[in-house]
Amino acid sequence: MAVNKCVKNLLFFFNLLFWVCGCVILGVGIYLKVTKGGNKITDQYLPSFDLMIAIGVIIMVIGFLGCCGAYKESRCMLLVFFIFLLLIFVLLLAAGIVAAVGGNTVKDWLKKRLEEFTPISSQNPEVIADMEKLQRELMCCGLMNGPSDWTKIPDSCKCNTTTPANGCNNGNYKDPCYDKIISYMKDNMVVALGIAFAVAAILLFGMVFSMMLYCQIGRKSAVDTA
Repeated sequence: MAVNKCVKNLLFFFNLLFWVCGCVILGVGIYLKVTKGGNKITDQYLPSFDLMIAIGVIIMVIGFLGCCGAYKESRCMLLVFFIFLLLIFVLLLAAGIVAAVGGNTVKDWLKKRLEEFTPISSQNPEVIADMEKLQRELMCCGLMNGPSDWTKIPDSCKCNTTTPANGCNNGNYKDPCYDKIISYMKDNMVVALGIAFAVAAILLFGMVFSMMLYCQIGRKSAVDTA
């Protein structure tokens, strides 16, 4: 019994694309890590560049296993490939469900972590510099309670000419950075969930074709040895 060439070629090209995506993620992660400095404040709630690099490497390895398994018709490689995809599929679904229904839990966790950085003026110079950089980027002042988080309000809290009038109070940004962070996360949550479930659908496609090819190779081997 011959292996279905259409299934074999589809699985091969699927994994080749998967591998290329891993290379792109790895390259972008390395570039950002080299060109962008870390921020002790934002690292509390945003994935680090090291995580992005690790994801890229994992996707490359999985794509390589799938390509080799399909090309060489190796049941062992296809089975390992299927197990990896299944694990990622389950993790993506779990993360998507938690993000969709556990928004308040995540918000409470984030608040607790960020409260560790207050009062800001008592933190080490590196954290203070990161906080001032964050204030300029998000046009906010203070972390949890606004300008009162500072003993002496820094220049990074002062409103500029592009700041809306309702965003200022006595010449300083009115909103604390915590509110800006939460707003940013909410705005991007729908996009992140959409991407997660789209990737899960692609993984499901790969699992179906890998298992089809795995079973066909098994039947072929049984016929050849009979």
